[in-house]
Amino acid sequence: MPALQAPAGGHVMEGSTVEGGAGEPGRDTVRETCAVQRNAPYDGPGKLSGSMHLHVGGGHYELTVRDRFDAAHALPGYDGPCQYLHGHTWEVEVTIAGQHLDEVGMLYDFKDAKRDLHGVLENFDHRCLNDVPPFDEINPTAEHLARVVFYELEKTFPAHLSLMEVAVWESPAAKVVYRP
Repeated sequence: MPALQAPAGGHVMEGSTVEGGAGEPGRDTVRETCAVQRNAPYDGPGKLSGSMHLHVGGGHYELTVRDRFDAAHALPGYDGPCQYLHGHTWEVEVTIAGQHLDEVGMLYDFKDAKRDLHGVLENFDHRCLNDVPPFDEINPTAEHLARVVFYELEKTFPAHLSLMEVAVWESPAAKVVYRP
C-alpha cells in the first residue's frame, strides 16, 4: 500500500496499524502512515498570551453535576390533577463553589460530586415521596425537594466547598432552584 503524502505545511504521524479482514488468509498486518494536517498557529485578535493566569485570590470556581431519579408524589391541597398520585423522572442539578484547587488543579472531582449527589437521591428513587421523611409531614413539592436535597447534600462536602444551589427539574420544562 503506498504511503500517504503530507500536505504542504502538514505533519505526518506514523503508527496506525491495519490488519487484514476476516476470511483473508495469508494477509499480513500492514503499516500505514496517516497524514494529519495541523492548523497554523492563530495570530489574530484575542491571541492567547501563554500565561497560566494563576489564581491569586478574589475569584472562585463553580462546578455543576446532575443526576436523576424516578419517583411518584401527590400534592394534597393542590387544586388540580397533581393532587392525585403521579410520577416524574426528576432531574437534580447542584452547583458547588470554592476558591482552592487541589494538587491536581481540581476544585472537587466530578466523580465525587456525582457520587455524593447520587447518595442523597437514592433515598427517593422508585418511591412515593409522600412516604419518605420529611415528606411524610410536608408536601413533596419541587420547592421542598430542592431545599431538602440542599441541606442533606451540604453535609457530605468537605469544609472548603460551598453548595451554591440545587435545581430540581420536575419535567424538561419546569424547574425550581433553591439557594440559601
